[in-house]
Amino acid sequence: MKFVDQAVIRVKSGKGGSGCCSFRREKYEAKGGPNGGDGGRGGDVIFETSTHMSTLLDFQMKREHFAKSGYPGEGSLRKGKRGADIVLKVPVGTMIYDNQTGLLMADMVNVGDVFCAAKGGRGGWGNARFKTSVTRSPRHFDKGLPAQEHELRLELKVLADVGLVGLPNAGKSTLISRFSAARPKVANYPFTTLQPVLGVVDLGYGDSYVMADIPGLIEGAHTGAGYGDDFLRHVERCRLLILIIDVADMSAVPLDSYRILKKEMKAYSPDLVNKKTICVLNKVEVLTDDNLSKLFREEVEEDVFEISAVTGQGLDALKKNIIYHLRGSSNDDL
Repeated sequence: MKFVDQAVIRVKSGKGGSGCCSFRREKYEAKGGPNGGDGGRGGDVIFETSTHMSTLLDFQMKREHFAKSGYPGEGSLRKGKRGADIVLKVPVGTMIYDNQTGLLMADMVNVGDVFCAAKGGRGGWGNARFKTSVTRSPRHFDKGLPAQEHELRLELKVLADVGLVGLPNAGKSTLISRFSAARPKVANYPFTTLQPVLGVVDLGYGDSYVMADIPGLIEGAHTGAGYGDDFLRHVERCRLLILIIDVADMSAVPLDSYRILKKEMKAYSPDLVNKKTICVLNKVEVLTDDNLSKLFREEVEEDVFEISAVTGQGLDALKKNIIYHLRGSSNDDL
């Protein structure tokens, strides 16, 4: 299934049904009193999170969603039927914005979250409501209140505890496949990963955390280069970021790669560079310069780990440090 993480849609609730103007007419009651019923309420437009949804693709295929209007009231004080609601299922992690003002209307981060985006109009009163001691035969009735209409922007941010960030072909997909049961496409060329991949890392005893692999960044991503920095939104919710540096890439200096990643993250959101971060030097099995790692550690503030996602070298120490950061405990407690 194609991964879509943004969509602009139009929603409209149902308008309220009109009240009825009616008078009781029965045998021997030629001029009975008013008995017009109220109109029914219009249907609501409701968003609800679902674990069966993982993309906003459905909203790109269908961009208009309208609830049913309320039915008009009838004689004999019969109230009109309520208009049917429309319930739109969205993935967990969906944010709903007013596309005109940019206002965040709802951030749906839990399974079963419900948000009413457009409330149906109230049904109008029938003429029976307007009977008084002075006005015995009112002919006045209300029309239903109008519908609410909004243009909304839906934005999906995946929910993960740990986010993998790196340049293309740095080994992010290999790493997540070693830590979890996720099996993203792995190949020796850039931009193998075209959409976020989530993997659940099992710690045993019913404990686990979620790791996210996003498409690689390149210099100038914040200006739209490559796949741009759009996918960085998927690590905004992460509690821990792992910057993966490819030391086997002879065309790039590891410190330069690190600076590019930090620059693109800061250009996207200053909050990203303030998150807990670990640096990982990957593919050390082919590293020939022993001083490279030492020089790198002297220039960066984060913890630095040397690993090989292919051979498994250094992965145990990295796993322990990830748990340390997530739990906020010392390594002795692991």
